[in-house]
Amino acid sequence: MKQSKKTALVLLSCLTAAGSSIVNGTAAASPAAQTGADSSLTIESVVNKTDTIPSFSEVTVHDPSVIKSGDSFYVFGSHLASAKTQDLMHWQQISTVVDNNNPLIPNVFEELGETFEWAQSNTLWAADVIQLADGKYYMYYNACKGDSPRSAMGIAVADRPEGPYKDTGIILKSGMWDDISEDGTIYDATIHPNVVDPDVFFDKNGKLWMVYGSYSGGIFIMEMDPQTGKPLPGQGYGKKLLGGNHSRIEAPYIVYNPQTDYYYLYLSFGGLDAVGGYNIRVARSKSPDGPYVDSAGKDMINAKGADGTFFDDAAIAPYGAKLIGNFKFTALAGEKYTEQGYVSPGHNSVYVDPKSGETFIFFHTRFPGRGEEHQVRVHRVMMNEDGWPVIAPHRYAGETETSVQPKEIAGVYKYVNHGRDISADIKSATAIELNKNGTVTGTVSGTWNKNGKNNVTLTLNGTAYKGKFLRQWDSGAQSYVMTFSALSGDGTAIWGSHALSK
Repeated sequence: MKQSKKTALVLLSCLTAAGSSIVNGTAAASPAAQTGADSSLTIESVVNKTDTIPSFSEVTVHDPSVIKSGDSFYVFGSHLASAKTQDLMHWQQISTVVDNNNPLIPNVFEELGETFEWAQSNTLWAADVIQLADGKYYMYYNACKGDSPRSAMGIAVADRPEGPYKDTGIILKSGMWDDISEDGTIYDATIHPNVVDPDVFFDKNGKLWMVYGSYSGGIFIMEMDPQTGKPLPGQGYGKKLLGGNHSRIEAPYIVYNPQTDYYYLYLSFGGLDAVGGYNIRVARSKSPDGPYVDSAGKDMINAKGADGTFFDDAAIAPYGAKLIGNFKFTALAGEKYTEQGYVSPGHNSVYVDPKSGETFIFFHTRFPGRGEEHQVRVHRVMMNEDGWPVIAPHRYAGETETSVQPKEIAGVYKYVNHGRDISADIKSATAIELNKNGTVTGTVSGTWNKNGKNNVTLTLNGTAYKGKFLRQWDSGAQSYVMTFSALSGDGTAIWGSHALSK
């Protein structure tokens, strides 16, 4: 069982960018510029001499979808790329490109010949893998023409996560212009889905579902046969959850959290390339097939472009709690720091540990000043007091949620507000100080209050944000630091990372 992409009228250049390069090394090695922070703010160290310095190895899998099998995590993505890890820090690449030597699907052009012919494509988009009751692994693959939603989705099956997978055939098609579509009506890209970006999951009652879709007519969900993995008959394209009129919403991923008893629908808004403003958003529901609402209570079914429009970002930007977008942590005045940041992070999957409840988000990201190069990243996800996920500011390095003492909290932080926009703009950190008396000063002002072991409420410029404190490894400082991640009622995420003295 699974433990725990692309559009109408997408530019072909975006498809090329979706898996163009294998990148090794860490992000942004060049020294960062000063932010112009208030030099009167005191920067204190929170380093422990006994800390172990973590290490990382990098892989490139665009649109990584996670499954855990045994003691290993696997991610599968676009262009038949895949990788695995046991500790979420050190990765091993398994496959990289669509060719007949790919170990996942050998002789792939023959094996999936019908799919490539329909999609008029020679590559594959975001895959998803799940293990069903027969113990076999079911890969939901898909191919798309790229400049239209002419796509095909099918299932290939293997005895092992690493394959080889054998095709069982196409299950859905889209883009049949002026012809009968899967629901018996003439295909219309403004209301019908692009059959890509599948995520197949079990709900809390053991029912199997598939959520999918990108741009075009929106995001849809279908109930699946748990024996065959195929859609139950008579559903057409399934039930629509949100989107439409070519709005830039894609990469749906649904995960149930037993601690909150909600289903969380993660989505990527914007364009996937370095100037596309890709960002990760979330909504939730008590039922796997919705309705899904965001943290402000807005029904996501209304998140769509205006009639007659393409890529109407202004219409969709108010919807969904925005958890992460473009950002960079740079050196504050008086601090030695190597810039860290992400550009167009997105197309995520999520894993919830069935025993501990620990939650991790997997996504690909580009980096400031590095073009279309991209790597996989894993971050810890925590639930705030209102039952909404917040993403830890730094990549996972083995940290756990522990009790935090007030004396560990006070000090200067690099502060990022992710905003609500869909934009290529990069949110640069500014300086704020969490004072021992519970006040906040600097580029924003207000108060902070810690309760429980690591819950925090920050009221900044009149807006309340609820989240978590977490001690993390900061690669830019080469040190462990205190961080916070919090979310406002309107779905705006803020991050803080403790600054260090020279």
